[in-house]
This record gives sequence, structure tokens and C-alpha cells, in this order.
Amino acid sequence: MEPARPRRFTGSMTTNRADRPTPASHRLVLGAAAVTTGLMAGTFFVFSCAVMPALGRSDDRTFVEVMQNINDVIENPVFFAGFFGALVLTAVAAWQHRRSPGPRGWIVAALVLYALAFLLTSGVNVPLNNALADAGDPAHLADPAAVRDRFEDAWNLWNTVRAVLCTAALALLLRAPYAGARGRTGPGVSPVAQEPPYFASADGSSASR
Repeated sequence: MEPARPRRFTGSMTTNRADRPTPASHRLVLGAAAVTTGLMAGTFFVFSCAVMPALGRSDDRTFVEVMQNINDVIENPVFFAGFFGALVLTAVAAWQHRRSPGPRGWIVAALVLYALAFLLTSGVNVPLNNALADAGDPAHLADPAAVRDRFEDAWNLWNTVRAVLCTAALALLLRAPYAGARGRTGPGVSPVAQEPPYFASADGSSASR
């Protein structure tokens, strides 16, 4: 009788993390991040394609007055929930998926893009809004055209940029849940397929003879 040959281990002792089900809390946070990011992308998009072109047809005093009113009323809890919520929720989602090679890269990339839009808003658009408010009552402006000129073109340009950044961040967040499947990759992730653990004999079945 021929002795059985020793089996060799050809797999992995650990289960691939990409094959593990995503916890419900992680899916909820990622979904909320996508919703709030989408709301911000939509807000900036509407300004670029409708609000500002419509105001562009107005006379100088009307333009300044309406923009001052918009900048005043937009500072409300609903807007801030989306504006700050998108940043916080995307950061939380990135932390939750820090050990998930597939989704992690997509979420981190989305976080970087939205953070750029956030900083752009805080560092460029908001100071322009404040300067417009400091100009005073449009009815008493000596030169409303000059006030408008210092505001309009720059604000429109950077609003379009932040709309594009937010839209790209949204696309990355929507892609992230599908990046965990076997064989899928994300930004900076090596496309190495993980096989489930198994034992195999050196040359097939080792039967007794």
C-alpha cells in the first residue's frame, strides 16, 4: 500500500475583506454622503445654468439687490446641513471603509474633490458675497455697475468650478459601492484577485493502492 502524500496549502488563511458584507451603518453613511453631495452639486448647478444667467439680464441695481437677498436667505439650516453634512459624512464614510481596498480609494477621492469645493466656497465665493453686502443699499449706490463688475464674473467662474467638483465627487461616491466586488479596483488599488482558501493535493487525489 502506497502511503498518502502530504497535502500542501495553496490558499489564504483569511477571508478577503472585499467578500465580506458591508455593514448597514456603512451603507447608510455612504448613502447619506452621496445625497448631501448631490444636493450641493445641484444647488451650484442651478446657479450656473439658471439663476445667474437670468440675473445677467437685469440692470445693475436689480442684480446687486437680488444677489444680496439670495446671499442673505441661503444662510439657513437646510443649506448648512447639506454644505457641512456632505464633508462630514464623506469623511466618516472614508474612515469606515479604511480597510476596504475597493471602495476606499473612490471615497477618499470624492472627499478630496468635495473638500476643494468646500474650501473654494469659503475662500472665494463667500468673501465675494461679503464684499457685495458691504457695498450697502443698492438704491443708494453711486456706481452699481462697478459693484457688479467686481462680483459677477469672478463669482460665476468659481461657482461653475465648485459645481463640477461636487458633481465629480458625487459620481465617485456612487461608484464606490460597486468597487468591492472581486476583481474590481479603485483609484490606487492593485487589481489582484483574491481566491477563497482551499487545500489541494500535490498531484490530485492521493488514494491508497
